Amino acid sequence: MLLSQYLIRKLRNLRPPRQSLAISSAGYANAEAAIIGIVAALSAVLLKQGSGWLGTWRVQTTYLLPTWLVLPGIGMCFGFLAGWLVQRLAPEASGSGIPQVKATLANFPINLSWRVAAVKLLSAMMTLGAGSTLGRQGPTLQVGAGLAAGMSDLVPTSPEHRRQMIAAGAGAGLSAAFNAPIAGVLFIIEELLKDLSGLTLGTAIIACFIGGVISRWLGGGSLQLNLELMKYSSQFSLAEIPIFLLLGVIIGLFGAVFHHGLIFSIQTYRKLHISLPFRVALAGLVSGLIVALLPEYYRNNAGLREYMIASDPNLLLAIITFITQFILTLIAFGSGAPGGLFAPSLILGSCLGHIVGVCESQLWGFGSLTTYALAGMGGFFSAVSKVPITAIVIVFEMKTDFNLVLPLMIVSVTSYLVADQIVPGSLYDKILNLNGIQLQKDAPIDGILTQLTAKDVMQCRVETLDAEMSIKESIQAFSDSHHRGFPVVEKNKLVGIITQSDLPNIYVSNHGLVKEIMTPKPVTVQPSQTLGDVLYLLDRYQISRLPVVEKQKLIGIITRADIIRAEADHLNCKNGVFSSQLEPSYVVYQTRSPSIGRGRLLVTLANPETAETLLKMAASIARDRHYELECLQIILVSRHSSPSETKVITTNSRRLLRKAEVLAKKFNIPIHTQIRVTHDVTQAILETIKERHIDIIFMGWKGNTFTTGRIFGTVVDTIIRQARCYVIVVKLGNYSENLRFDRWLVPMGGGPNAPIAIKLLPSLITLGNNPKICLTKVLTPLDSQPNLQVLEASSKKLMRDLSSENKIILSTFKANSVAEGIINLVRRKRYDVVVLGASREGLLQQAIQGNIPETIASGVDSTVILVRGRIDS
Repeated sequence: MLLSQYLIRKLRNLRPPRQSLAISSAGYANAEAAIIGIVAALSAVLLKQGSGWLGTWRVQTTYLLPTWLVLPGIGMCFGFLAGWLVQRLAPEASGSGIPQVKATLANFPINLSWRVAAVKLLSAMMTLGAGSTLGRQGPTLQVGAGLAAGMSDLVPTSPEHRRQMIAAGAGAGLSAAFNAPIAGVLFIIEELLKDLSGLTLGTAIIACFIGGVISRWLGGGSLQLNLELMKYSSQFSLAEIPIFLLLGVIIGLFGAVFHHGLIFSIQTYRKLHISLPFRVALAGLVSGLIVALLPEYYRNNAGLREYMIASDPNLLLAIITFITQFILTLIAFGSGAPGGLFAPSLILGSCLGHIVGVCESQLWGFGSLTTYALAGMGGFFSAVSKVPITAIVIVFEMKTDFNLVLPLMIVSVTSYLVADQIVPGSLYDKILNLNGIQLQKDAPIDGILTQLTAKDVMQCRVETLDAEMSIKESIQAFSDSHHRGFPVVEKNKLVGIITQSDLPNIYVSNHGLVKEIMTPKPVTVQPSQTLGDVLYLLDRYQISRLPVVEKQKLIGIITRADIIRAEADHLNCKNGVFSSQLEPSYVVYQTRSPSIGRGRLLVTLANPETAETLLKMAASIARDRHYELECLQIILVSRHSSPSETKVITTNSRRLLRKAEVLAKKFNIPIHTQIRVTHDVTQAILETIKERHIDIIFMGWKGNTFTTGRIFGTVVDTIIRQARCYVIVVKLGNYSENLRFDRWLVPMGGGPNAPIAIKLLPSLITLGNNPKICLTKVLTPLDSQPNLQVLEASSKKLMRDLSSENKIILSTFKANSVAEGIINLVRRKRYDVVVLGASREGLLQQAIQGNIPETIASGVDSTVILVRGRIDS
């Protein structure tokens, strides 16, 4: 631990250069992978030596005391202690450990840490040393993953980087346990990550290579492979292919039975309703009693595999060994004892290979018993773990004999196909299913962290401070803004960043310039970098915001809140970024009236509290224009389910639409209603506009938005930009219980949509009592001779359409800001409704570049109506 912590401290000082994250993070990951390989190898050697020492003591004790007392007693006591340690300190350390690692890599909240690694190491050492038939390879894999996770927690990284390091640690642990670095890499690719990216391969190869080399060096004092197995040569002839195929089928059948037996054992122990310490103690007791009845050489599991490979033909011994190992493994594994299945799988496979080899030698006599035993090892491993490539490479690396490759491939692939046909799926996935964890196949692991870039999420409108600005002015800028930091620019290029923490030291003396107190050369990101890279930098440097720079030019800024908001939008299906992947919306309910109108007005209903008022306003326009009314209710479903297949409840939606039908009957206008199920609200509205040939869309707006980079919110902004029909957006006044429509203010900017707003007024003012209309124009302080032609023309148009009872007032006033001037006028004169005519040429363009309509709508308590004209094709 001390060595690993020292290496981590050294690693944390290797700060990656700020200008090149892609290159630096790869180098940083390789350095971390090297350290992980070292630590994983040390833990593997410690587990091997510790369990070996305890096992030797146990065997020696049987010569001093009665075997029937020693073996069950040691198994029960150490089993209870190991179970208690796991249950008390790290429940995640139970069992093999591979399912927990897989779930962690799939982003399930299963803890992997230094503590889990330490508890797994100690508990596995006790369990295996006490005589359990389970293997140390699974625990070593989890220990390596836990150590890597602990390092990733100490050194801030991105989620993807952490996953890569955990996988590298797991592979290094497996490599160190088997002395098989290539197999460790393949297991990462084949079972854990199923990823062939450059970073995965690079870190996996480094960690597994270092783990394998150090494990061999410390464990045996030599870098040779398995010296014992290399003494025995394997032989193979083409005539034996049918026999190896038969061996593969036999192993596949027994592998499927073993698979079922493991699941049955887990379920049986759970039916006993006893805690983990008592389950592991019970398994140790029963295993000890069984081993006490067997010959002496069964007391040490370490040499059984080599013995079956190298021994003379002995059919009875192989059968007894297979049966006892089969039963003992089921007893031990089902209890949740810390231990893996790799070693018992190899022993069971070598037994079956030995049995078939003995039969073949009796019938034909031209085969090698060693070849059958080794091929059986790979076959049973493949049938149980469902990783045929890893199984082939593990056995090959142990033997390093090319004569073994073809029979090993035949048996491993055949057994895998047979076992998977009988029991489809991974054993580890089924164990996770028993614990309530369902891994989704082919699901994107990191979601938007790898799919979205900084450009997709960043805020494009950035408030900046000039490098030549005085400190006093910068203090005022912080006072006037809710931001806690500002990028500092000079000649449109980013030169630094200043935060509130830079200010306290200079409050006493605020003379000087911003460039004197700013942080120069700040950490930045490129627009093409993923959100995972952005998170890496935010955590690495413990900052809350990052400027987005392209060719030294500041183009945006991204904060932690932006990433959290993007993740929330992604999960709630509110984001339009993935629209290309969304299915079309689906109509689950609709009613139709005769199509006798001159056009159609679509009103979207979402909030039952404001629906009635919006319907009255929309119905007034529809009646005046002789339009049909189209009412739309939208139900959102998850992106992972199909709108056409998802079951939804429409009771509340139909109740709201029935209110619309009653109101339409009162206004004597045709009405059509529909309920659409969709992944995205905007998509459903645009599809309705196109399918139903809508002329006007009438929408409500809550009056504010929390979506960064949006004016009115994601839905309304998109509709304003893309809908080709007329768009009317309404923000109802804050006096929801007593809305009035008597005093109307219509600012006239001279844009092309001002006449459209004037045309709507005769329809809308029918909602008020003796309404009064004020047409006004905002002048700048420099306008000495204002042009009033627009006001006069609009007034004449209204007089023709309105009755003489309606009063029309023309006015002008001067203001430095259009928005502030209108807000002050509304508050001073207490207008009930403000009507803004906007288009991409008029106020909408200003809304995109500035935020005039949004500022007005948010700044007043009155009802605000925004009108945007039709977009010509």
